[in-house]
Amino acid sequence: MKTVPALVALAILCAATGAATGNERFGTTTLTAGMHLVKAEVAATDAQRAQGLMFREAMRANAGMVFVFDAPATQCMWMKNTPLPLSVAFIDAEGKIVNIRDMQPHTLDSHCSTKGVPVKYALEMNLGWFQQKHIKPGMKIGNLPARK
Repeated sequence: MKTVPALVALAILCAATGAATGNERFGTTTLTAGMHLVKAEVAATDAQRAQGLMFREAMRANAGMVFVFDAPATQCMWMKNTPLPLSVAFIDAEGKIVNIRDMQPHTLDSHCSTKGVPVKYALEMNLGWFQQKHIKPGMKIGNLPARK
């Protein structure tokens, strides 16, 4: 019977350690981009947005991460500790893509949304995904999550 409290204590310790090292858990949603479906992890909290896709070695072809910001504004992304080359689409509150930027792994360069055009979301996909799928600024991304 003494093993049950020990297992509970171990589970609590593991959970606390994961939170301290930034191992955030992400929910998922399915977005639409034209006729394409995207299985996107959702980064909606400060901790989730800070972690993003850091330390990920690979991502499936139609998978990505959607960042949900607290309020529409100019947003910038960087690639610190991110080994994947990515493309990011900056998206306004109505789901319209404002601009798309390509980002190289492990760089500290800022990749920003168009100045003066507030965005509510950023969608990171594998490098070149938007171009390959003919997804361009002005097009809409559907089923974007609301900020909770």
